[in-house]
Amino acid sequence: MLATLAEKANNLPQLPGVYLMLDEHGDVIYVGKAKRLKNRVSSYFHGDHLPKVEAMVQKVHDFNVIVANSEFEALILENSLIKQHKPHYNILLKDDKGYPFIKLDRTRPYPRFEIVSRVGKDKAQYFGPYGGRSITRGIIETVSKTLLLPDCTRRFPEEIGRERPCLNYHMNNCAGWCRPDSVTEEEYNQTLDQAVLILEGRTDDLLEDLNAQMESAAEDLHFELAASLRDRIYAIRDLSNKQRVISTVFSDTDVLGFARSAPSCFAVMHYRSGDLTGKDVDLIEEPLEEDGEAVSSYLRQYYGSRSAWPKTILVPAELEDREDLEAFLTQLSGHKVSLEYPQRGERVRLVETASMNAKEEVLRRTTETVRRSKTLELLQKTLAMDRFPERIEAYDISNLGSTGIVAGMTVHKNGKPSKKDYRKFRIRDLDGPDDYESMRQVIARRAQRYLDGDEKFMPLPDLFLIDGGDTHADAAEQILRSMGISVPVWGMVKDDRHRTRALINASGEEISISSNQALFSLIGNIQEETHRFSIEYQRSLRMENYTSQLDKIPGVGEKRRNQLIHHFKTVKAVKEASLEELSEVVPANTAAAVYEYYHGKEEGSPCE
Repeated sequence: MLATLAEKANNLPQLPGVYLMLDEHGDVIYVGKAKRLKNRVSSYFHGDHLPKVEAMVQKVHDFNVIVANSEFEALILENSLIKQHKPHYNILLKDDKGYPFIKLDRTRPYPRFEIVSRVGKDKAQYFGPYGGRSITRGIIETVSKTLLLPDCTRRFPEEIGRERPCLNYHMNNCAGWCRPDSVTEEEYNQTLDQAVLILEGRTDDLLEDLNAQMESAAEDLHFELAASLRDRIYAIRDLSNKQRVISTVFSDTDVLGFARSAPSCFAVMHYRSGDLTGKDVDLIEEPLEEDGEAVSSYLRQYYGSRSAWPKTILVPAELEDREDLEAFLTQLSGHKVSLEYPQRGERVRLVETASMNAKEEVLRRTTETVRRSKTLELLQKTLAMDRFPERIEAYDISNLGSTGIVAGMTVHKNGKPSKKDYRKFRIRDLDGPDDYESMRQVIARRAQRYLDGDEKFMPLPDLFLIDGGDTHADAAEQILRSMGISVPVWGMVKDDRHRTRALINASGEEISISSNQALFSLIGNIQEETHRFSIEYQRSLRMENYTSQLDKIPGVGEKRRNQLIHHFKTVKAVKEASLEELSEVVPANTAAAVYEYYHGKEEGSPCE
């Protein structure tokens, strides 16, 4: 295979472009760019490589290339293809990192600041992203209080003059915009302009403008206005002096640190006027690329998901594509962005500080990883398992009401929940509750999906955990053995407080875990998570059942249905309710329709 791929690579042109490595299924597992496609791609199929590169190469069954007109075009194309395919071996970041933005829509009268999840394709202004919703909310509150902007629920201009000013006005936290004829919409918009300057980190510009206004007002003998401007200047200075960080993304300089290890980490530190104002970190799998290429790939993804950019970025490695990357970031931001790899002086120390932060983050996170790994090693030793329990699957049967029996399957990888691998089962062809037969059916269906090659059920776990005792474990183990599958199966035994106190196998061998806090916590969390997942599935089916029954009744829409379920809790209770009881919850005509559906027309009812 390598010889075939090497021959194919030798026929590539010495031109810039992008290459896509494909696995045996034709899926893209790595995307890279090259100054010369032939040299770069052929290098993968000759000589020795780092272990992770070698692991990737062993999975390559083919590759495709796209020739570009320039290195810059290749850079843009690579970035787009990584977002499209999300290859396993590339550095992958979540768009916007889940961080909120502040939105200001100036197309509406008296606009307010809002918290949103992403930048929209509209004419609104966006600031951020910030570190979390609570931080973002605090920023809005701080700016509003500083500039005496409204922070209440009243809507302007509809509610101007409708009621007396609220407590915020009397506490001097608001200028009283709701008072009629007190302040104009023009003044409101001017104050918003000042708020925008603060969010953009341009407090010096704002203070200079306010000082000029204050001096002008004093010269014109408008002492009350001058005093108001003076108070605002003091408030803004106080805000700045306390380093209440409003915006980090408009910093003058960002400094990138990188720590290569398993995992690796990038740290971005934001500086404004020489002051550190914020930090972002991203832990990733150790990249295949050399440091310079890894940094370049990270910068494109990190800044590609943001709404604003610094003027200068200090980087910890020499970038071969520096000029193209500068052009890319400049194109995104609308202003000149410079990338610098400092060699001496204070800027080198800034990069070293950022890299130290990245190393500390790896150390802290690795400590958590090591702790989980040690616990799993202890579990392996305790259960005398041949393999390390990297993947654990847990099962729980749930039978609530008359909606049938369901089961939940949770997956924990290296001790952490892997929710994308969770699966749900509806038990079939049982006349009544039978936990043992239900467990046999679930394990049989799960195993058969694996034997059929269903990717959603790949691979088999290293350990099956079953909610219940030795009989439940025996039911699962018998099924697996009959299908030629040998995986350890243990039941999770609860104490009188419904906590998992022990593990038990099909032979009745019980191993207590309550004396070991690490194992007790791990298994207890798995059991609780599996129980929660199966119960939530059962409840969702019950709600579907409620919906399907009540939706059949003429005159009962979504609103009335929800009112009935909220009040009576179950369809059975709705069915047994009297006409008078139903009328207390929904209008008389709806109550009559519900009652008639279950009981026929009530004598003397409005339906006759």
